[in-house]
Amino acid sequence: MSGDFQEWMSAVQSRMEAALSECLPRAGVAARLHEAMRYAALGGGKRVRPLLVFAAGELVAAKEETLLVCALAVELIHAYSLAHDDLPAMDDDVLRRGRPACHVEFDEATALLVGDALQTRAFELLAAPGLMAPARQLELLATLARASGSLGMAGGQALDLASVGKTLSQPELELMHAMKTGALIRAAVFLGAGCGGRALSEDRRARLDRFAKRIGLLFQVVDDLLDCTASTATLGKTAGKDKAADKPTYVSLMGLSAARDYAGYLHREASFALSGFGARAGRLMALTDFICARQF
Repeated sequence: MSGDFQEWMSAVQSRMEAALSECLPRAGVAARLHEAMRYAALGGGKRVRPLLVFAAGELVAAKEETLLVCALAVELIHAYSLAHDDLPAMDDDVLRRGRPACHVEFDEATALLVGDALQTRAFELLAAPGLMAPARQLELLATLARASGSLGMAGGQALDLASVGKTLSQPELELMHAMKTGALIRAAVFLGAGCGGRALSEDRRARLDRFAKRIGLLFQVVDDLLDCTASTATLGKTAGKDKAADKPTYVSLMGLSAARDYAGYLHREASFALSGFGARAGRLMALTDFICARQF
């Protein structure tokens, strides 16, 4: 990873932390809920989805102010999903980003409300008047809504819960993760690319879609590998949780070595999909390397 990319990534992460802090309520009415919202959204995470928004925005020379709003919206949806996923009724984990999960630090009812409130705040930000041309803004709102709903992240979580103790085929596993993990990653890419002055050509949009789908699967395959090979301290969440819960993963389906090989294949496919964009895809290419190179 080049020093230039590391500097850019650190700058985006710092900007996101400050912007998230600024956009979330602090006290006043519902002070405990506001405190829990800030706990769930601030103070950790690699901010991969906002990084994808900003990197995709470079393809279309988008304004950073507009990209920031889109990045905030995507990250708030992601933070809400983590608060809900950790609940005992869902994935039942007590750690997130190296500290107690939201429902442990506060309580289950508050964690539910945190997710609700973060989700609505995301759409409030993205719907702000004057952000961009109204037709484009509606398109991006619909993109994020679809990625978050029953045909995206929420539906993928439902499939995940229903698959416990079952053996899934590779197409079934990929569908589940294309919805649960990949849909929001794909949305991040298209929100960033949608912030430019002109729409992408049909060919470029198809190429970007192939990239976004591959990198979404790549992220999940690497996540499955890390769950088997990394420590709880490294992950910031309970290691080996998927195996203990008898969840189908790429490692349980393929084995460790084949899952590593598959991650390499997805990395190559994602990189190839970007090859027609030239130098403007440099950040996306570097992010693909970063996602694949997480230690497993």
